[in-house]
Amino acid sequence: MPLIAYTRAVSPRLADCELTHLERDPLDVAGAEAEHAQYEVVLASLGADVRRLPPTPHLPDGVFVEDAAVVLDEVALITRPGAVSRRPETESVAAALGAHRPLVHITGPGTLDGGDVLACGRTLYIGVSTRTSRDAIAQAATLLKPFGCTVVAVEFAGCLHLKSAVTRITDDLLLLNPQWVRADAFEGFRSLAVDPSEPHAANALALGGAIVHPLQHARTRARIEAAGFAVRTVPQVELAKAEAGVTCCSLLVAQDTG
Repeated sequence: MPLIAYTRAVSPRLADCELTHLERDPLDVAGAEAEHAQYEVVLASLGADVRRLPPTPHLPDGVFVEDAAVVLDEVALITRPGAVSRRPETESVAAALGAHRPLVHITGPGTLDGGDVLACGRTLYIGVSTRTSRDAIAQAATLLKPFGCTVVAVEFAGCLHLKSAVTRITDDLLLLNPQWVRADAFEGFRSLAVDPSEPHAANALALGGAIVHPLQHARTRARIEAAGFAVRTVPQVELAKAEAGVTCCSLLVAQDTG
């Protein structure tokens, strides 16, 4: 099934991004732009049709498009980001996704970041975080129930988003940091733990028969490869200073050509 990967250019104001769990380090925006360009090349090489959303140079976190929406087969959920500065990011994302899916929206006072949503088939695990409220999780459950989806709230700690702690790399296998989230929160799934020296290595993107993973996490990459998976690496040194992962820089939209 053809796959669109929506991305967005790095804002020149990226160094002013929202931070929750990391100290602010000097950030090389040009370096982040180069990393993002390589990321887009890898997505395209794995079969995705990479399309850039309109640039938002005034929005420091605009490159992290995953937080603005959750895309499912039948519907797209437009979020209401937990950081007030990020809420304008959703407008252009909704405009793009409206060409592919009917839209439903989280409304105030609820807040939801897409990075807190791990979609596993018809089950959506949603992390309770500083950016995602229980109100919004309840809204998501109500909005998505007509599409056959079940929502499960998940507690975690130590990182910004749920998908900083866990991502799905096959239908039944999760890559997970057990210090940040309990494996038994995900019923019916096997788990592969990150190397303890690489706590931020649980964010991976399964695409085109490969696992996209940050270059700097070599020990966890070795574990993924030992489990039988092909890994495509992308540099994320500068983007990681903005609490980025490989999933947050794209929104994947499957197209039904039937």
